[in-house]
Amino acid sequence: MSTADSPPHRPLRRHPRRRRRLLVTAGITAAVLAAPAVSYVQALTYPGSAPFATRSVEWVRDNGGGRVVDAAENWWYARHVPAGQTPTVRAGTGSTHVVRVVQVVPPVIPGVPQAVGEDQWIPGRSGTDGNPALWTTFFRPDAAHPEVIAGAAWIEAGAVAHLVAGTTQPDRGSWPGNARVATTDVPNLLATFNSGFKFKDTPGGFLLQGRSSRPLVDGLATAVIDARGHLDVGRLGSDVTVGPTTLAARQNLQMVVEGGRPVPGLADDAHGAWGTSRNQKQFTWRSGLGVDARGDTVYVAGNGLDLVHLTDALVTAGAVRAMELDMHHGMASFASWQPTDGSGTPTPTKLLPDMSRPADRYLEPDQRDFFYLTVPTTSGG
Repeated sequence: MSTADSPPHRPLRRHPRRRRRLLVTAGITAAVLAAPAVSYVQALTYPGSAPFATRSVEWVRDNGGGRVVDAAENWWYARHVPAGQTPTVRAGTGSTHVVRVVQVVPPVIPGVPQAVGEDQWIPGRSGTDGNPALWTTFFRPDAAHPEVIAGAAWIEAGAVAHLVAGTTQPDRGSWPGNARVATTDVPNLLATFNSGFKFKDTPGGFLLQGRSSRPLVDGLATAVIDARGHLDVGRLGSDVTVGPTTLAARQNLQMVVEGGRPVPGLADDAHGAWGTSRNQKQFTWRSGLGVDARGDTVYVAGNGLDLVHLTDALVTAGAVRAMELDMHHGMASFASWQPTDGSGTPTPTKLLPDMSRPADRYLEPDQRDFFYLTVPTTSGG
């Protein structure tokens, strides 16, 4: 048969139903892929200071990847004990400091050379009475890992405490304070520091100026600020209470120090009172907040701490009641503030030099809630 006699060639046509099915499948696939992409972009661009890595990891956690992140962190931190960095202490300061009213001397680890200023309380900004209202020190809380450095700060009970909501914590609502230190309080700043876990990771509540994000839970570790601005830490319902004059309250799991001693069960955390048992054994950044026997504020943080050694460090620094705050890289932030020129504008100094966030972190809106303390406005310090 010649070519001329062959039937004409006709292009194949897809069945209309198949074509529609392919289009629908493609549309669904694009929508499925687009939804997380949009969510991730929103996480990266949401208002409030937070590094790219922090935003990315938290987005993974918040979108079903918490177990994956936890597994990766548990594997890494169980095999790596980070070395802390010692602060730079001004020449002569360590030998001429005034003795604290309640002097706590951290123990020296035999055979480990001490750095300048180690185990000595260094005075900071003065209060209304002319005496230092803040003291800082650093020491080695883990004899098995002497490369780990913990920093501690002691702040007199007369300081005025403030709790500020972030742009995402406790929630994304509109809270007073604009997620930053009030401009009028900057000249009187004494200390700024981080708060606790994200609220998806703790059953506790948050109270600020009469408004609650979530209800407070009796029995949980709670930082409470009363009408005078005094900060107290304790078990809600027994050590501390909340009433009509309470300005703020922030909860974070269970107490870690009571009666001047670590509470039982920290090493195993069998019932998840302080998070997950494996997470609490990680050697990572940790921070904690407490009060001493006089009601003064005690803050401790360090890199390479598990929960047991964070708690030991809080007790060493003088805490009789204490709670854990946030953990992991970039979450522990503490700065002391000291006027350095005639303008009266204070300059911040990190408690530990390897704290990754800027010392003035909380002068700009932040995603996480935080605390700051000021000297009374009548102070000339």
